[in-house]
Amino acid sequence: MTNTTPPRHQFLDDLTADAELRSTVLRAPVVGREKVRKLVEAVRGLYKSQRPVFFESIGSRDLLQYEAELGGGLILHGTAIIERNPDRSVQRVSVTFSPLGSALSLAGRLGEHFGQELGNGLFL
Repeated sequence: MTNTTPPRHQFLDDLTADAELRSTVLRAPVVGREKVRKLVEAVRGLYKSQRPVFFESIGSRDLLQYEAELGGGLILHGTAIIERNPDRSVQRVSVTFSPLGSALSLAGRLGEHFGQELGNGLFL
């Protein structure tokens, strides 16, 4: 299968120093530009493919919906809301995933990679 994952997420360059990532696979927000960047890039790296379904900017928010394939043939649906400040910097990113089985698989993989660094028990 051809990897259709975008080379990078453009909003990562716009993260504020105290940017926050909230997600259905996290028990608590991840705070800090480098931590958020590292986690978003790690998620992207776990996808065998990614296909955008919808993107729209509405006021100070960017809304992205996509479908991704994880290893083992699991399909994951993601919705990201990127909240921008008036200067277009990004303060908060919120990402939800479904279905539950795929989201839990993603959380487990992330926990294996980042549990020690970001805190054991952070991932579902």
